[in-house]
Amino acid sequence: MNPDLVDSTADDSLADPGRSCPLHYRYGAAALADTRADLVTDALYVVGGLYGNRPALDAVEHLFNGEHGDARLLFNGDFHWFDIDPARFGDVQRRVLAHDVIAGNVEAELADGSGDAGCGCSYPDDVPQALVERSNLIHAQLSRTACHDPHWRGELAALDFWRGVRIGDARVGVVHGDADSLAGWSFDARALRQPASGARYADLFARARCDVFASSHTCLPALKRFDGHAVINNGAAGMPNFRGRLCGVISRIALTPSPHPVLYGARVGALHVDALALDYDPAAWRTEFAAQWPDGSAAALNYRDRIDHGPDWTPEEAAP
Repeated sequence: MNPDLVDSTADDSLADPGRSCPLHYRYGAAALADTRADLVTDALYVVGGLYGNRPALDAVEHLFNGEHGDARLLFNGDFHWFDIDPARFGDVQRRVLAHDVIAGNVEAELADGSGDAGCGCSYPDDVPQALVERSNLIHAQLSRTACHDPHWRGELAALDFWRGVRIGDARVGVVHGDADSLAGWSFDARALRQPASGARYADLFARARCDVFASSHTCLPALKRFDGHAVINNGAAGMPNFRGRLCGVISRIALTPSPHPVLYGARVGALHVDALALDYDPAAWRTEFAAQWPDGSAAALNYRDRIDHGPDWTPEEAAP
């Protein structure tokens, strides 16, 4: 979504909660060209869609501790979601904010507190309305949790919506949604596979002055290589990403090969751009999820099948 094409006098967040995109989400790809706050590292781990899964957070910390040399761990949003228990919420926030962090729509709407945009996901038209309404209910309950500590919402409000990272001579734009918007869907797996879309993405890379984009938001992992560039979407760190394999996925972008097994990857100049499996304890997560979201609850109806079995998606579809 190009902010130059948006009527800045109106905010459509009230029009359709959960589907519409608040205007302040729309920064535009050219904003990413500002290099003044860039991080610098040799290896970058990008973790999107943790969704309050603490066993997955344990696995992230274990995986990252196995990295050698100069490395950074960056959470690119939606680290909260299922963690409506205040103690669990506080634990997730404390541990995540010990690293580099940007906001997802979940955190942006928690910080806003009005509830006008629902969950802020900007769901496309093909997502059933019942799912959207249940997502809004999940976020409303999570918002009540965020009020338990007066500092929590302030910490979330301080988060940026994107971050530039310099790795060697290359530059990575880390976003939650896409290059133009916090809740954008142009880095969705299916959007990346659209034919004749190369010129559109080339324009995004040029405007943002980035060689690689790393995102999440859309819940399905994908890797798409363009001429000298790539987009990697880690799908979800805190939920299964493939049918029959109950692991999260995170992204690693580095000058050196991964010390961990790689699901799929690509080379972009000197960079290794890889998807890594995040093998958390699924039984521990089922127990923790059920303690907060029993059968019949909004989150159980929306996500229990995925948590138990994974989505209808394969690594071959993620990186064709």
